[in-house]
Amino acid sequence: MKEQIKPALMTFLILTVVTGLVYPAIVTGLAQLLFPHQANGSLIYKDGKPIGSMLIGQPFDDPKYFWGRPSATAPFPYNAAASSGSNLGPTNPALMEAVKTRVAALKSADPGNDVPVPVDLVTASGSGLDPHISPAAAEYQVGRVARARRMDEVLVRALVVQHTAGRQLGILGERRVNVLALNLALDAS
Repeated sequence: MKEQIKPALMTFLILTVVTGLVYPAIVTGLAQLLFPHQANGSLIYKDGKPIGSMLIGQPFDDPKYFWGRPSATAPFPYNAAASSGSNLGPTNPALMEAVKTRVAALKSADPGNDVPVPVDLVTASGSGLDPHISPAAAEYQVGRVARARRMDEVLVRALVVQHTAGRQLGILGERRVNVLALNLALDAS
């Protein structure tokens, strides 16, 4: 029995050091060397201070800003420590009521807008933290944002186009607009 315990303990210690210390140190070092922006959270800076991440949505409710997808995280929206969806199915009455409430809020914020509300403005993403909206969701909000900022809609629409990212590798995912980046561009214009 003693003959088996010593090799088992040595194997355990060696594997603990290799997989618990050496491997993570190498991967972290390579990530910092090759992808420092991504390895550090894809942070966005304003005046030298981090104000958000390209990967995590933030709440915007002022009419002069574009609004992102609703967040289902708890205990407050866009809680990065509690990523989760609502887990409500499409026929769930609670989801239907939440969508109706969100549609009503969007319509009251922009009463002259008769365009159908894009689904991503009234439903949370699977993570509850999605920082992107569809180009259609951004277009839906152009009029409200332009009026609130007293800007020409053409200029606001041009910023939306400028901040619309295409599909990854030309085929993966959908076109999308990062809400925080777009709102920062609006503030800078």
